[in-house]
Amino acid sequence: MSSRPLLSSLVDKFSGIAKVPGDKSISHRSLILSSQVIGRSKITGLLESDDVINTSQALSALGVEIEKDNDVWYVDGVGIGGLSQSDEVLDMGNSGTGVRLMMGLVAPYPFTTSFTGDESLQKRPMGRVMKPLEKMGAIFQAREENLPPLSVKGSNYMVPITYELPVASAQVKSAILLAALNIPGKTTVVEPEATRDHTELMMKYLGVNIKREGQSISIEGQPELKAKDINVPADPSSAAFLTVAALIIPGAKITIKNVCVNPLRIGLYKTLTEMGAKISFDNEREEAGEKIADITVQYSKLKAVDVPAGRAPSMIDEYPILSVAAAFADGKTIMNGLRELRVKESDRLQVMSDGLTACGIKNEISGDSLIVHGSKEIKGGGDIKTHMDHRIAMSFLVMGMAAKKPIKVDDGSMINTSFPGFVDLMNSLGARIT
Repeated sequence: MSSRPLLSSLVDKFSGIAKVPGDKSISHRSLILSSQVIGRSKITGLLESDDVINTSQALSALGVEIEKDNDVWYVDGVGIGGLSQSDEVLDMGNSGTGVRLMMGLVAPYPFTTSFTGDESLQKRPMGRVMKPLEKMGAIFQAREENLPPLSVKGSNYMVPITYELPVASAQVKSAILLAALNIPGKTTVVEPEATRDHTELMMKYLGVNIKREGQSISIEGQPELKAKDINVPADPSSAAFLTVAALIIPGAKITIKNVCVNPLRIGLYKTLTEMGAKISFDNEREEAGEKIADITVQYSKLKAVDVPAGRAPSMIDEYPILSVAAAFADGKTIMNGLRELRVKESDRLQVMSDGLTACGIKNEISGDSLIVHGSKEIKGGGDIKTHMDHRIAMSFLVMGMAAKKPIKVDDGSMINTSFPGFVDLMNSLGARIT
């Protein structure tokens, strides 16, 4: 993939009604879980990003028939235990979510499945997923430090487990639950704190016997599931970029339609509201177990806050764009509990700090905390090294919309992994990204 430098310049207006792409987390799970039912599922609103397409192609390689008709996707489920061995290595591109969920799905099968990914994914350790799946009976081969490429082989003698997550992670939890679908008996996952529950909500919607008691989630394996239609709501992590742009550009007002407002995904919106942001959720409703609303945002004078570590799981992908909001806020914003950011597409904690510094914004890292000193005037003018991280790229492009000097990101090509059409959409609302 050739690099695509982008430049974002100061704008004088940002307004309109927008629709952002479907939620990435729910898109992955809608394809994966639809593969496990009996019958044909119809999926609307699917995020057609590189990451999700790679998950679709991986499932196809495992014997699942998937077809697309205009904007509608159809999955012919093979049922629990119905996957076939793939003759090819499954290339998951840039997607940590895709590879971790698929590792769980194929772990109980008595054949070998191999995974690889791009340069960024090959630097991301998979040991936290491998450990519980090995306890269930799967065997892994990986590079040093449990890095991809890797292969997994299961058996006909996999066992259910009770597993306490050492670190809160929706991806590890989901990998265990997906493996447990094809293992007889009860599997239980205990979370140290609540993480995204899209897997549990969709499993329940499709008829899996899944129960939550406190911090424990249990499922009974080998159910027979029937196909149901799934409508994927818009991604709150993608909506976050439009939200913060509207908050920092004087006179801006944006409405973003049909956004997932799952309580475990709106930590950013809670934080921004505490900072004084004018944000409203309208037309709230529920589809396929998920809460959905239209979000309206307008320019606000923001003030600094301390963000508690306990909120991190509900906004782990949003800290880069929150850092941009913090740069424009009055005072010193402290974001705590960011250890997980060090094992994302990049070491997001360090990369974000470096980018802020390049744009003249005082900040420091203290342990697992990022401290950003807000400024009334953002100098900008920085050349941002994205380290192939889509959220870093989009965050600094948003900053450039309200900074004195244009901000350049070294590569925006990977934005398609989560938000295809980002530049065109932002420019249609008033941005100047070239």
